[in-house]
Amino acid sequence: MNKTDEMGTKKFITGLKLGLSERVVKTDRPQFPGSRSEYSTKLEFIKPDDFKGIPVYRVMNAKGEIIPGGLDPKLDEATVRKMYQSMTLLNTMDRILYESQRQGRISFYMTNYGEEGTHIGSAAACDPQDVVFGQYREAGVMMWRGFTLDQFMNQCYGNCEDLGKGRQMPVHYGSKDLNFVTISSTLATQMPQAAGSAYALKRGDKKLCVICYFGEGAASEGDAHAAFNFAATLECPIIFFCRNNGYAISTPTSDQYRGDGIAGYGMDTIRVDGNDVFGVYNATRQHEKCVSKENRPVLIEAMTYRIGHHSTSDDSSVYRKKGEILSWDDQSPIHRLRNYMEIQGWWDDEQESAWKEKSKKKVMEAFARAEKRKKPNPEMLFTDVYDEMPHRIQKQMESMKSHCTSI
Repeated sequence: MNKTDEMGTKKFITGLKLGLSERVVKTDRPQFPGSRSEYSTKLEFIKPDDFKGIPVYRVMNAKGEIIPGGLDPKLDEATVRKMYQSMTLLNTMDRILYESQRQGRISFYMTNYGEEGTHIGSAAACDPQDVVFGQYREAGVMMWRGFTLDQFMNQCYGNCEDLGKGRQMPVHYGSKDLNFVTISSTLATQMPQAAGSAYALKRGDKKLCVICYFGEGAASEGDAHAAFNFAATLECPIIFFCRNNGYAISTPTSDQYRGDGIAGYGMDTIRVDGNDVFGVYNATRQHEKCVSKENRPVLIEAMTYRIGHHSTSDDSSVYRKKGEILSWDDQSPIHRLRNYMEIQGWWDDEQESAWKEKSKKKVMEAFARAEKRKKPNPEMLFTDVYDEMPHRIQKQMESMKSHCTSI
């Protein structure tokens, strides 16, 4: 070997060593499956309180003004009017049905006061074919999609025109035509179901998504954590929409979780002002597009406030002060959107007065029709489960008939 060859060989070996050492340095980080961490010699516990809270995205302030830098979605007048009228009509329906429960005319009811913006903003941003899994306080989503006042009333009365045939408690709505899965009372059970439904959409290449609503209280259930993890690992096209309204019945957020809201599981997350209908619209619209195209889950946490009682079985004055509730009136999503419309020249006091009178009349007429309708045939208690009714179920039905005849 001559000197030239020897020098070339030495350079090659030196370069190889350097390359190997660089490779060692570059790969000298944890190789644990599922970890993206780096090694550290600093003995330090991560303290959540040392970090700032997740910022709250919004577009307009309480006066209905688009804030500097805010992205006005530039919705046309007809759409904004529909948003406002849907929220106020929902408000009117809530008042009448709440009072009807107090009068003993229906058995139960839950109002949506203060959270109307989360319903309408998100519903307006979704494709009508997207599948909805609700918790129980999303009546505005159904109203936006076309669920009629008569259908709301029929369900709450459980009469012969009720789509659920009188089998459910009031406010447990559902509509196959509107892609809204029927609500069930048990908390958070809809969440893993929603993740599975989203996975089916992905497997079928439907280019649609699922939106699953839940409250911050439901996030304490095991079903919620299972749903988050399934959706994240299977990359399901789903929007988890948390209505963080401050109270899980009587449990305040301070007793519900220790961290800064509901976030994690490797999902893209945004926190939005739930009283800003445009902010909710923008956040949902942006993520609805990403979710359906990219087949991955996201989490939207809408910060809002439940002005009404949890339900007609609840008295919120026991666990919160009246002044606390009143302080949220000026931040109502309805007031905020009305202010915006007035700034645009789309609404005034005369139109407001006329709409209030018209909406109340519409609700009362539907209410009266539902109250007069008969209850479903009791035999429907035993149908729609089996294609052919088993003998034991037939026996139960005959026993029921015999009992009814005897009285």
